[in-house]
Amino acid sequence: MKNHLFLVAGREIRAQVRTKAFVIGLIVSVVLVGAIAFAPKLLGGPDSYTLGRVQVPELQLTTFAPDVEVKWRQFPDEAAAKAAVLDGDLDAALVAGNRVLTDGEIDSELGVLLQSANREAQIGASGVTITPLAMESVGADTRYEDARRGIATVLVLLLFFMIIGSVMMVAMGVVEEKGSRIVEILLTSIRPWQLLGGKILGLGVVGLINLAATVAAGLGAALVSGVAADFPPGMTGIVLGALVWFILGYAFFASFAGALASLVSRQEEVGNVLQPMTLLLVASYGVSFYASADPTAPIASVLSLIPPFSSMVMPVRMAAADVPLWEVALSGALMVAAVAGMLALGARIYQRAVLRTGARVRLGEVVMGNKP
Repeated sequence: MKNHLFLVAGREIRAQVRTKAFVIGLIVSVVLVGAIAFAPKLLGGPDSYTLGRVQVPELQLTTFAPDVEVKWRQFPDEAAAKAAVLDGDLDAALVAGNRVLTDGEIDSELGVLLQSANREAQIGASGVTITPLAMESVGADTRYEDARRGIATVLVLLLFFMIIGSVMMVAMGVVEEKGSRIVEILLTSIRPWQLLGGKILGLGVVGLINLAATVAAGLGAALVSGVAADFPPGMTGIVLGALVWFILGYAFFASFAGALASLVSRQEEVGNVLQPMTLLLVASYGVSFYASADPTAPIASVLSLIPPFSSMVMPVRMAAADVPLWEVALSGALMVAAVAGMLALGARIYQRAVLRTGARVRLGEVVMGNKP
């Protein structure tokens, strides 16, 4: 009997990937995300750094990178240079010719330039054994904060549009089969839950293909453009987490949408009947967008544990900040339970409503099992 579910899923996958709309949409998504990831390379000007120095001459960084702009500022002592670094006035400060003060981890390109210029200066001065510069962080490592928040913002948009697009395909497919009465023929050989489950599974695979291709295009363009150098550690976990949470969020909302869509027989009625699901999804999007800017806010922390908000809020929090493992595990367990409950409820509603054509079926009737 399970083979019927996979047969339906296979039919949905083949039907979607062969359409021009799918191919064109996939190409547009890949090109658009790739262009956005590559844009900083094309639009950004030459790198520029403001550096401090304490009782040492300026290092000639432009010898090794002519297109880099460097501004040097002299400070009377180390304390003054350190204060400027912590205030964000300096990218780094060279002290006593052997140490570099930074606020967090130093920019990789700047670190290489400083070491190269320092080595050249030592060779030119005496030719003795070269002593590399010691990098000393005088503040918290905040280097990746902006990058993580940018990734979180992009993740919000990707999850929202990918989930709502895939969910709408499920709803429209259910109504199309019911309105054309094809569902009556299909249900003579398979069970209702298999038909709905196969549709959700198949269109979920299509959505996952879209998401994976889009993410791959973005990461590939970032690697080529050099933007990936600013990515925080743990990008693999962020990407895999986004895929897992997409699957959970899609399964929940697709089950919800499929159940609601089975209440109507005309495409024109889909928008109205899906309002509860749409409002819930938009609310999740709103909280997620807020969480991308302030991942430690109480509302973001609480709703990242509560389904179905957690399907979008938790991956965004994970991208924007470090989230305790127990919170991720608890959120995931609760979301899995919510998905299982929605699948069971959705299958029940679908089974009782999908064969009732004509006027819109009342949700209370099918939930309670009342006869029309």
